[in-house]
Amino acid sequence: MSRAEQPSRRTVLAAAVVAAVAGSTAPAAAETAPAVGAGGARPGRAPAGPVDYRAWTTFRDWRGGTAQGTRAVAGARPGVVIGAPAGTTDYADPHTGKTATWEYATWTSPVHRLAVPSTEAIASWNAHTPAGTWLQVELKGSYSDGTDTPWYVMGRWAAGDQDIRRTSVDDQGDGKSSVWTDTFAIDDASSGLRLVSYRLRLTLYRRPGTRNTPTVWRLGVMGSDIPDRFTVPASTPGLAQELLVPRYSQEIHKGQYPEYDNGGEAWCSPTSSQMIIEYWGGRLTEGQLAWVDPSYADPQVCHAARYTYDYQYAGCGNWPFNAAYAATFKDLQGVVTRLRSLTDLETLIAAGIPAITSQSFLEKELTGAGYGTSGHLMTVIGFTADGDVIANDPASPSNEAVRRVYKRREWENIWLRTKRYNASGKVVSGTGGVCYLYFPANPSPRQRDALAAVGVR
Repeated sequence: MSRAEQPSRRTVLAAAVVAAVAGSTAPAAAETAPAVGAGGARPGRAPAGPVDYRAWTTFRDWRGGTAQGTRAVAGARPGVVIGAPAGTTDYADPHTGKTATWEYATWTSPVHRLAVPSTEAIASWNAHTPAGTWLQVELKGSYSDGTDTPWYVMGRWAAGDQDIRRTSVDDQGDGKSSVWTDTFAIDDASSGLRLVSYRLRLTLYRRPGTRNTPTVWRLGVMGSDIPDRFTVPASTPGLAQELLVPRYSQEIHKGQYPEYDNGGEAWCSPTSSQMIIEYWGGRLTEGQLAWVDPSYADPQVCHAARYTYDYQYAGCGNWPFNAAYAATFKDLQGVVTRLRSLTDLETLIAAGIPAITSQSFLEKELTGAGYGTSGHLMTVIGFTADGDVIANDPASPSNEAVRRVYKRREWENIWLRTKRYNASGKVVSGTGGVCYLYFPANPSPRQRDALAAVGVR
């Protein structure tokens, strides 16, 4: 499944493997013995750079916003819930054709001034939405020219799909910026215009007359201004270690569930998500998987596809929806951010935290991949003694073939660059270091230090 190029640097949000991989005989570079234990993390505060990630997670954070019908709740995992609803509203679901009445309450964050005046911004959130509830996240920003954006919808989301269909919102823009599925982007970054600050508005919904409520534990935004570049500086290897992460192939699901984008090459994002969720101990029950055709292998991958599916985008590659799905598992958090280098990834791996990375490349640009892609997610699980990247690449013909070793220099360039040439020789965009990070709700001190070192708190 491919998607038309968009003016944002991140042009393709879904997993779009351009060269078919199913049936490929390209061997996985998994025969080399993993080198483990050498090197170590370099924890500490993230130095100034082109990325600003800010999240609201503490009781003090939730008390600090402007509440209209919401209230902050304390505890091991502080959050915000519906207290006394601010009113009722009708929502016409564009994907079911049904209109329903909902009680709602809102929480609006304080203004956050970006340390990095940004060309792009991506929101992500972690929440519990029991039956009969859902939520909406909006962003309103200020430009460097002193004007403001409108309120942009960054997502309408529920963990399930019975009350509403989770969805992004198309056709949002003001002539200076636009929202492309899940990414706010300045329309013409070369003009010098930047997003310098923003507020978030969270609206929580529930069926009238009930006491159910969404609970939101984490709400954040990654703003960035990554320099346009075809190549990035080479990093110096500093770690040899491999994490034992489950291996799942997206390709063995080809043709499954057309209503969730037909499996196969379209499912790299949920497949990658499920690998890391299970690495952290997340498991689905037989009851949760009962809807899946019993003849299908790895039904949990089908489940991940269904519950990350964006009905407007018509795919499973909405980045915040994947992070939110991960956080529906007990004691897990998920964020979308950008990293600056492979050194950042080494810091995370050394602390036991794998990462899901987004990259685009021609087949010749990544030795051993056996395919080219305009947008693909894979899971980085470690580094060899030579510094090469060990990845669980779901674009593999079988689970056994998922573990790959990719050349360090090739891999860091395809992941971190913002410009590239496609198969037609046209200049198109790269993802500039985008990744999903899933980690425990209560990280260990070492994990907390590693996350802080890459700008996530």
